[in-house]
Amino acid sequence: MSSRTSPVSQPITIRRAVARDARRLTRLVRGSGAYEGKYAAAVAGYRVGPDYIEAHRAFVAVGGDEHGGRVLGFYSLVLAPPELDLLFVADEVQGRGIGRQLVAHMQSEARAAGLDRLKVVSHLPAEDFYHRVGAVRTGTALANPPAVPWDRPEFEFRIPSE
Repeated sequence: MSSRTSPVSQPITIRRAVARDARRLTRLVRGSGAYEGKYAAAVAGYRVGPDYIEAHRAFVAVGGDEHGGRVLGFYSLVLAPPELDLLFVADEVQGRGIGRQLVAHMQSEARAAGLDRLKVVSHLPAEDFYHRVGAVRTGTALANPPAVPWDRPEFEFRIPSE
């Protein structure tokens, strides 16, 4: 089985992001293989700062022994209006279920906050991922040059009550 599709062999802990995570989260965004080539400009100057982490419900997936406690992925939940603003998984651990775990955690956090649905404006290469984790396509977010010169799929997660 290739490392791209093998399950994570060590436990993953999902914890609230803290200000000292900001640089690592910024590196994860800027280094994402999904933003290479024509997409690189969209994240070239992007920064996840301590202020962003303080203002939103940002959570990180941290690896156990295998990854030395390294941040393997993260997401950010915005409550008003309800939106999954960011979701990134490190390239070298994609396909191991970390994104799925982050989505499940996000849904639990959304439910606890009283949300019944939330929006996601997806990056084009992530469209299949969102379908696989249960998001429903609701439309298209039109290009917004120069920051984002392409249309993007828009999804919605419906958050069932427990």
